[in-house]
Order: sequence, then structure tokens, then C-alpha cells
Amino acid sequence: MKPTLYLETTIVSYLTALPSHDLVVAAHQQVTRDWWDTRSAFELYVSQFVLDEAGAGDAEAAKRRLAAVADLPVLDLTPDVRLVAGEILRHGGMPAKAFVDAVSLSQRRMESTTC
Repeated sequence: MKPTLYLETTIVSYLTALPSHDLVVAAHQQVTRDWWDTRSAFELYVSQFVLDEAGAGDAEAAKRRLAAVADLPVLDLTPDVRLVAGEILRHGGMPAKAFVDAVSLSQRRMESTTC
């Protein structure tokens, strides 16, 4: 069984962005591209939030980002996921403004208990 991995938008952005002149960003891009070559070792998932974020902004960049994740399964936003995300926020596990992150964490948690 492969390890599962929730892929968030930053990874897709580093992977598909034009090469940066900023050395730190360029390093992040290269590490991401190197890791991407090993992606078949993982079961990758995204959420609708990732698709929404990846599809925003510059049209050409959005097209590249969406193409990179086009074949990945999308986790469901179920009532249980919303409930767990709400509890994470209610108990201070994440800042109140981090609902999308809490949902993403909850989706991943719910997925791992059902696999």
C-alpha cells in the first residue's frame, strides 16, 4: 500500500511556475520538481479548494496548475468533514481564518480512516 498524500496548492504552484530569479524560490521550485518525479510512490489527493485556488489568477499559469493535478482524485467535502473542521477551529487547533486548511486536514483524516 502506498502512503497517501494530500497535495496543497503551494506544491502545484512551485511545480508549474516559470523559473524564479529569487534563489530561495528557485530552490523550492527545483526541490518540488525533483519530488514530483517520485510522485508515483504516493497516492495523491487534492480538494476542490486546491482546484479553485489552482484555477485562479493568470490564465496561462492556472492552465498549467490545473493540468498538473487533472488526474488526481478529489476528496469529498462531506458533512463529517465540515464537522471535524469546525471542531478543529472551535478548539483552537488552527486560527479561525484557516477554515480551508482545517477542512483539508479533516478531509485527509476522514479519508485515512475509510481507506
